Amino acid sequence: MKNRVDFTAAVENEMEWRLPSLSVNEGIARAGVALFCAQLNPTALELADIKCAVSEAVTNCIVHAYRDTVGEIRITVKLCEGRLVSIEIRDRGCGIADVKQAREPLFTTDAEGERSGMGFTVMESFCDELRVSSRPGRGTTVTLLKRLHK
Repeated sequence: MKNRVDFTAAVENEMEWRLPSLSVNEGIARAGVALFCAQLNPTALELADIKCAVSEAVTNCIVHAYRDTVGEIRITVKLCEGRLVSIEIRDRGCGIADVKQAREPLFTTDAEGERSGMGFTVMESFCDELRVSSRPGRGTTVTLLKRLHK
């Protein structure tokens, strides 16, 4: 695990967005978050990292949280002093019974074998810190934390 990032800095700007868990909204979510973060003038690589991590988190909501139904995905982006970015992606879907197990590389609940089980690993690789909290039947919150370079 990477060094824990101190994200207690004051929030300078914040956006909250709600989208239905439709696959067409994955690209909209990643582009919208990147556009909001662009005000901090990140590098192209930092924006690509953010977009990839957001894409994975939103896809998890679409594919796993709501399975064959449509629910709400709530995205909150906070830009904090010191070029700190916090992105929270929340659903009220089925939840995860064992978060520790779900975060293991290659773990998947996909009985069809179409999913690689690398979503959390990918998110973690593009962020300074990844936090996942979940309750079965209540939903999951994924928080992506990233410090942009100066």
